[in-house]
This record gives sequence, structure tokens and C-alpha cells, in this order.
Amino acid sequence: MENIARAPVGRPRGFDADEALERAMLVFWERGYEGAGLTALTEAMGITRKSMYAAFGNKEDLFRKALDRYTAGPASYAARALEEPRAREVAAAFLNGSVRATTGPGGPAGCLGVQGSLAAGESGRAARDILAAWREDARLRLRDRFRRAVEEGDLPTEADPDLIARHLMALGNGIAVQAAGGTSRAELQRVADAALRSWPPL
Repeated sequence: MENIARAPVGRPRGFDADEALERAMLVFWERGYEGAGLTALTEAMGITRKSMYAAFGNKEDLFRKALDRYTAGPASYAARALEEPRAREVAAAFLNGSVRATTGPGGPAGCLGVQGSLAAGESGRAARDILAAWREDARLRLRDRFRRAVEEGDLPTEADPDLIARHLMALGNGIAVQAAGGTSRAELQRVADAALRSWPPL
């Protein structure tokens, strides 16, 4: 009893915060921001609303934390792709990673970052803005990587790094939408392979 009395006020007990956040991420991934109600979230996380607020903040705060977890987990292929030594290998790793992440057995089909709030109404505006910024950050990172490739002679001087980055983002986002619609991994891999055969695409 003495140890409990000295514990920090409001600190959640009796659950694994890391596991709870993983489960929240899966709910947001499967249902989107607006579709993930607090009841569905807390039931999946195995905690009460009070514990959720104490550990993660409000729903928007929880969504941000879930998106961070998604970025470091299922979507980490995007950051790894930037580390490839050649521009074509960056593109291949990005597209192949998109196919694997959106069709893998470890989560719902599609991409949390693409479908998470596309159909959200006014109450989902914050999440929509968060995800728009998330996708834009990915595009800018690709653009900067391809700018470096031009400077290093890995891409022709007339190549447009911004356009190439937008092209890859459009392909990656399209792969995610089709995966959510039931297109198989094999079919989506064919799409990625076709895009890479025409590298550089623009």
C-alpha cells in the first residue's frame, strides 16, 4: 500500500502502454480517424477512457502517437529507402516497401497515412491535416534525396527531383488505395515493377 501511495498521481497502472498503443494504431489503421470511436479504441486497448486520457491524452493526441508508431513500424520502409546508395534503388525500396506494408499479414490492408482521414468530416479535420503534413514530409524527403542524386551524377542533370518524388508518392498512395480495395500483393508488385522498368520515370 505504501508503494502505491507514493506512485505519481494519474499514472496508469495494470496495462502495457506500448501494447495498448499498438492496438490503438491498428484500430486507426483499419477504421480511420472518425471511424475509430473512443469505445472501440479503449476496448481494443483493454483500458478505460480515464486511463487512456492519463496515458495518451485525448483522441487527437492518441492518433498522433499511433501515427508515430506506424511511421517507425509498418511505414519505416520509407526512411530506409532513403538510405539506399543509388536513386533507382531508393525508388525500388520505396515502392516495394509500399506493396509489402499495405498487403502484409501484420495489419489491415492499405495505409494508415493515406486512408486514415480521406473521408473525414469536420470533426476529423485535425487528423486530415496531420496526415497531409505526414505525406508531404515523405515527399520532401524523397525530393531532397533525388536532388542529391542529381548533384552526385546518379540522375541526369535534366531530371526533376520534385516531379520524380511526386510520381513515386502518387504510385505509393495508389498502391495503398488499391490494397485497401482488395488488390493482391502479386498484382500490386507488378505495378511497382512496371514503374521501375521505366526509371527514371520523368
